[in-house]
Amino acid sequence: MKPKIFIDGEHGTTGLQIRTLLAERQDLDIISVPVERRKEKAARAEFLNAADIAILCLPDDAARESVSLIENDTTRVIDASTAHRVAEGWEYGFAEMDKDQPARIASAKRLANPGCWPQGPIATLRPLVSGGLLPADFPITINGITGYSGGGRTMIEDYVAKGESASEFLPYGLTLEHKHVPEIKTYAGLSHDPIMQPAVGNFAQGMVTVVPLQLGALDYVPTGADLHAAIADHFAAIDGGVVEVAPFQQLERAPDIDPERYNGTNRMKVHVFANDNRAQALLIAVYDNLGKGASGAAVQNLDLMLGLKH
Repeated sequence: MKPKIFIDGEHGTTGLQIRTLLAERQDLDIISVPVERRKEKAARAEFLNAADIAILCLPDDAARESVSLIENDTTRVIDASTAHRVAEGWEYGFAEMDKDQPARIASAKRLANPGCWPQGPIATLRPLVSGGLLPADFPITINGITGYSGGGRTMIEDYVAKGESASEFLPYGLTLEHKHVPEIKTYAGLSHDPIMQPAVGNFAQGMVTVVPLQLGALDYVPTGADLHAAIADHFAAIDGGVVEVAPFQQLERAPDIDPERYNGTNRMKVHVFANDNRAQALLIAVYDNLGKGASGAAVQNLDLMLGLKH
């Protein structure tokens, strides 16, 4: 019998993307609440409890409610909201985070799908912190730009309506209370909150994250080659991973560092640039905010939980 998959919130941005990615799958039974019952809590509860895996594409409070409606011990959950990303009892769904992470995801009953912004910084920082090249208390700043689809339906409608007059570079999170900070701190292995300076661009999807490093104050100053080797070795050890590490090169600019380069895929590419004379480095990740940053990661995690190739 095919596993039953229920997407709770299938008409939102992430839910629609997941539904599209699964549309041609013949190995899954996608179940949906009938349109006329969509607003009934009892209908959601019925389908949540009928599913083998429920994928929650909801605001945080609604996601918590959905979990509370599950009364059996068989429905497994992938939550794409922020609600459970650092919650006790929930596994984190970044499959390339550690060598044993795919196995942990495969056995998880409750899985928090990562946010779009955290995956690039975690991918670049965690290997360096766990490998001892950066101390956990190292001061971290994260910059970057994402497509406006990351802001949900309201932002999408606003950008589409404004067209070419929409802001090309709109910084936000200026209160320094970005919702992804706890997630990055936890899974990058940091002991202090990083500073996040995200921005939205006038393009639908895709993103680039940048972590600049001032290394000169360290007792041992790693070279750019040291940083690159640690990151490359980390991802080389991940069986079936989708994160690629670019060759370590001295470049003034790299055309493939384009936020839209991996749109429509579940890929991520990591770059390391450095000036050893200045003891400075840049850690850059390029991926689709709706791919590896959301829906693509959810499908990758779904396949791991079902024991299927991804």
